[in-house]
Amino acid sequence: MTDPTPLTVYWHHTTCDHEPPRGAFKLPAADFLAVDEHHPDRPARVRNVKRIVESGFGPDAAFRSVDPASRAAIERVHDPEYVSWLEEFCAAGGGYVDGTTTAANEATYEAARHAAGAALEAADHALEGRTGVPYALARPSGHHAQTDRADGFCFLNSAAIAAEHALEGELERVAIVDWDVHHGNGTQEVFEDRDDVLLVSIHNDHGAWDPTYHPQTGGLEEVGVADGEGFTVNVPVPPGTGDDGYERVFDRLVEPIVAEYDPDLLVYSAGQDAGPSDPLGRNVVTRAGFRTLGQRARRLAEAVTDGRFVLLQEGGYQISHLAFATLGVLEGATGRTVDLEGYGTGDPFAWLEETIEPLEAALEAACKHHSEHWNIQ
Repeated sequence: MTDPTPLTVYWHHTTCDHEPPRGAFKLPAADFLAVDEHHPDRPARVRNVKRIVESGFGPDAAFRSVDPASRAAIERVHDPEYVSWLEEFCAAGGGYVDGTTTAANEATYEAARHAAGAALEAADHALEGRTGVPYALARPSGHHAQTDRADGFCFLNSAAIAAEHALEGELERVAIVDWDVHHGNGTQEVFEDRDDVLLVSIHNDHGAWDPTYHPQTGGLEEVGVADGEGFTVNVPVPPGTGDDGYERVFDRLVEPIVAEYDPDLLVYSAGQDAGPSDPLGRNVVTRAGFRTLGQRARRLAEAVTDGRFVLLQEGGYQISHLAFATLGVLEGATGRTVDLEGYGTGDPFAWLEETIEPLEAALEAACKHHSEHWNIQ
C-alpha cells in the first residue's frame, strides 16, 4: 500500500479577523427579532478546520503562513477602482455592501488579500513540484467575487487570482473545478470570454439571487461568450444530491471534459457546503463522499496535469460539519483515512438519504447540452 502523502496548509491568522456584523443570520439586525445571530461566514469556520486537520494529520500536516497577495496580482483579475473602493470601505469600518448580504469590517480587505495570498502560495507549491498536497485554507471565500464587485460573502476571487498567476508563467491552460454548492458566478464572469481557463461548476440550481447585482444564473445556457464559448460548463444539480450523485457528475462530465481540455494546472474551488446540515445548501454529501471527491481530484490531476493541483477553500457554513467534510476532502487527496476519537471514520451529520432520480434527469440534460462542445456521452 502506498504511504499517505503529507499535506501543506497555506493560511494566515488574519483571515480570522474578518467578521461581518451580527444580525438576522446573513441579514441586518431587525427590531422584531429578540436575538442577533452570527453571520454565516464566521471565523469559527477556519478555526475548526485548522483544529481538525491538526488533530487528524498530526506531523503530516505542515502549516505555512502566507504573505498577502500583491496589488498587481489582484488587479490581474479585479478592476483597480473596485480594489481601491474595497480598501477604503474596510478602512472606514465596513458594513453591508450595497444592501446585499455580503458584509465587511475593518479587517476584511487584509483578510481577503491573505486569502488570495494562500491561493498563490498553493499554486506555486503545485507548479514547483514541492512535496505534499497544497491546500489553501482561505477566508473569506472568493468564487462569487466579480471583477468589479464583492458578492456572496466574497471580496477577492482567489481562484481566479491563482489561475491568472499561473498563466503569467509558461502555462497555457488552467482548469477550475468548483464543487461549492453555490454557482461559481464570479469565476465565470472573470473568464467567460476566454479559452485559456476552463470552469466546471457543480452547484444547486439556485438561479440568480439578484438579477442586477448578481446576474449570472449558473444555468446550462451560460457556456461562455466569444472566444470563451464552451469553456464554461455549468452543472446545476437538484436538492438532495449526495455522494453517489457527485460521483456520477464526475464520471459523466468533469473527468471527460477536463481530460479533453488537457490543462496544465487544476484548481479545485473546494466549498464543503453540499453537506447534509449546511444552512445555505440543500445537498447531502457526507464525509465519505467528500473523501471520494478528494481522491478523484488528485487522481484526475495525476492523469492530466502531471499531478499539479490546488485545493482552495470556498464555502461551508455549518461550522462543525465543515470541519468533518473538509477533513474528508483532505483525507482523500492525501490517501489516508483518519480515525477521530469518538467519531471514527464516519460522519455524525449523515442522517438524510440521497434521492438519485432527480439528479439522473438533470445529469442527462447537462450531458446533452454540453455535448455540443465536448466529447461526452
